[in-house]
Amino acid sequence: MKFAFLISGAIGFVLAALAGFSADRPVDLVLRDAAVACLITALAGRWFWQVVDRAFSETVVARKAAAEAAAAAAEAAASAPPAPAAGAKSPSARPPAPASKSTATSSPPPAKAASR
Repeated sequence: MKFAFLISGAIGFVLAALAGFSADRPVDLVLRDAAVACLITALAGRWFWQVVDRAFSETVVARKAAAEAAAAAAEAAASAPPAPAAGAKSPSARPPAPASKSTATSSPPPAKAASR
């Protein structure tokens, strides 16, 4: 946090000082403007660093949760009983119920053309 505050303040000071000297302004005004720019950019840099730091920590938490979920899924898959072969019938499987005419799905009859 201190590093981001110091670096962003120094960058603001240097940029404001270079801009002031390149505009041929008096030294006292250049240094005043550079000091104000230093404070403003230091505060902006501190805020930006907090945003970046929060994003990094949220990413770490999300990746850790995803890794734990994947490990739990792999453990559950390893402890589950093996699935029956493709053509084998399970003794507990029931045959499918026959479809009745009322539940059978069919397309509706075609609409008659309107006569004029």
